[in-house]
Amino acid sequence: MNLPFEPKRRTQDYQQSDAAHHIHAFVDQKALNAEGPRVMVRGEGLYLWDSEGKRYLDGMSGLWCTQLGYGRKDLTAAAAAQMDQLAYYNMFFHTTHPAVIELSELLFSLLPAHYSHVIYTNSGSEANEVLIRTVRRYWQVLGKPQKKIMIGRWNGYHGSTLAASALGGMKFMHEMGGLIPDVAHIDEPYWFAQGGDLTPDEFGRRCALQLEEKILELGAENVAGFIAEPFQGAGGMIFPPQSYWPHIQRICRQYDVLLCADEVIGGFGRTGEWFAHQYFGFEPDTLSIAKGLTSGYLPMGGLVLSKRMAEALVEQGGVFAHGLTYSGHPVAAAVALANLKALRDEGIVRQVKEDTGPYLHKLLRETFANHPLIGEIQGAGMLAALQFAEDKDTRKRFANENDLAWQCRTFGFEEGVIIRSTLGRMIMAPALVATRAELDELVDKTRIAVDRTARIAGKL
Repeated sequence: MNLPFEPKRRTQDYQQSDAAHHIHAFVDQKALNAEGPRVMVRGEGLYLWDSEGKRYLDGMSGLWCTQLGYGRKDLTAAAAAQMDQLAYYNMFFHTTHPAVIELSELLFSLLPAHYSHVIYTNSGSEANEVLIRTVRRYWQVLGKPQKKIMIGRWNGYHGSTLAASALGGMKFMHEMGGLIPDVAHIDEPYWFAQGGDLTPDEFGRRCALQLEEKILELGAENVAGFIAEPFQGAGGMIFPPQSYWPHIQRICRQYDVLLCADEVIGGFGRTGEWFAHQYFGFEPDTLSIAKGLTSGYLPMGGLVLSKRMAEALVEQGGVFAHGLTYSGHPVAAAVALANLKALRDEGIVRQVKEDTGPYLHKLLRETFANHPLIGEIQGAGMLAALQFAEDKDTRKRFANENDLAWQCRTFGFEEGVIIRSTLGRMIMAPALVATRAELDELVDKTRIAVDRTARIAGKL
């Protein structure tokens, strides 16, 4: 167990220095400076403590990444041992090292057999940057250099760098940073908000057929790939209808378009399967990975390639001019190796699928199925989303749903639980090692936050 942390400075001192030197992610910095950020100082299991001594149950695994929770001694020991032996070397100059080789051997033992190669990065954003160049290079090698266009989805998220945010479909990010050429978008499969009078299956098919329409509009000879998250993470933990992915895969195969799955959030056990595309039953050509690869203990990501792509690039492609200083960093690789061994050998992914995942969703249905504020419950494994609705029968959403969800998130912090708001949805993704008792606490404190929000909305 981690020893209690005694802050060396007052919380206000930390906050003042933070304001002087940092611009935080996705926040009005001026408002945050006036409020003062929470200063987190310690983590153990599913719990965090701030500099004032308040404890929080982390219902978001940091940012969907601490699969094993906080304070795992095996992961920190793996990092320390690797630092002592080889703290750093690169994969340039015709070199490699044991940690990254052993990591890849284990990674591909866990992946379906049609994948064979990986390009390591430092994050999911970088994995999706590398994706664009790798997909385009693949088509160049096959003699089709005109196939450059990537198609993504509105409200999808693939990172916050310029190219990754362009692949994503969050328009407010496009307005702040611009776009890049040869990127197009189709609608998201968000039935509750956009399904109208269609059944979920009808709506799923209609959304998938938009991909075919977009490919024909752009010319199949010009389209390189379609990228999407198996479920939308930052966009609201939105699960598509069951009809969606079979049609998407059929369309990509029919028009010779690469199917690229962003598994940054969905990978490494989140849904109860090792990878979210396995949960949804489709077969991508590429996988973007990060987050759960190291349980967030060190930055690491990667782009996984199918055998057919890797074979073309290796056998026919010659020099591929890509590379990152920290690709396959030995310490990150050692931590990832220890993390994947723990997920496998301790049966954690199987536990999520067979025990704790079903238990969490049973709790959520029992608690919220008839709640006057909740119109839909979605998710699987250690993932869940609660959809706010003014009228659940007609699926009418609140005009101020963003404000209500943000207030609910704030109430959660006050109650000692960290959940996230996105549009009119409250989302949670606890560590995969969560016990039933911890899931009880998560749902109970979330219920209190939702009840407090319902009173504000006049629903209780």
